[in-house]
Amino acid sequence: MRGPNTEEEDTFPMTDKHPSAPAPAKSGHSAGGVEHVNEPHHDQFVVVGNHLAQHPELSLTAIGLAVHIQSLPARTPIGIKALTAKFPEGEMRIAAALRELEAHGYLARTKERLQSGRVVTRTISYNKPGRTVVRAAAEPAPRPEPPTRPEASAGPGAAVDLLAGLRAYDSRLLLAERDVHRLAPAVSAWLERGVPPTAVQRTLTTGLPQDPILNPAAFLTHRLAALLPPPLPAPLPLPAPARHPAPTPVRPDPLQTCEGCDRAFRPRSRAAAATAVRSARRRRAWTRAP
Repeated sequence: MRGPNTEEEDTFPMTDKHPSAPAPAKSGHSAGGVEHVNEPHHDQFVVVGNHLAQHPELSLTAIGLAVHIQSLPARTPIGIKALTAKFPEGEMRIAAALRELEAHGYLARTKERLQSGRVVTRTISYNKPGRTVVRAAAEPAPRPEPPTRPEASAGPGAAVDLLAGLRAYDSRLLLAERDVHRLAPAVSAWLERGVPPTAVQRTLTTGLPQDPILNPAAFLTHRLAALLPPPLPAPLPLPAPARHPAPTPVRPDPLQTCEGCDRAFRPRSRAAAATAVRSARRRRAWTRAP
């Protein structure tokens, strides 16, 4: 039997010649790190941006809490008590995480007084905060401010922010930038008439139709014009202080000298003077008696 020639030997694989030789490493593949097995979701999912999932400043508790809040239906209570009942974290950690989200623009919490007098907290969740973020992590929740008079009303920036934030209440109220600036003067008219921004938001987002809103700019234009409240009445002038005549100084009675004892006295009336005279006469009579 003839052995294999040189050409046949070259066709044998290297592993057969050297069984103990290590397998060559695959180029472009790391042995460590995470590997993803992704499947598409067709329902029961929430879209989270990497700006949140990979936020360099937020804690993991805050990131997880933000994802949970964004997955909840509208009007779901997310107070500290409600969240503590769901998760093992205590109230202090949840409160700190809420403050983090508020400081970085993922949450906005305002307190509002209802007509019944009860104070409720209105919370808005933003899945993509704007560029302008108010840093207030160390501060408590914003306090409700009393309605301002026209001379102290908010500027046009407040109207722009209010209109741009309406999409957080209903995605059908998403406005183009040109429509936001076009409607800003109408919102400023409400603010100049002493209406708080929360009341303007409530007016524009309450009782929305069930049908699709094809033109949100026209819809809001109609509401702003049709429901515009009357201007605040002019403040009444303060009454002038009453002027009373200065009291006439009372002069004391002039001093009189008793006829019997030469004593000086200041009688308040004639009766008092007569009594003093009679007393002096009796004393003089007693001194002269044997």
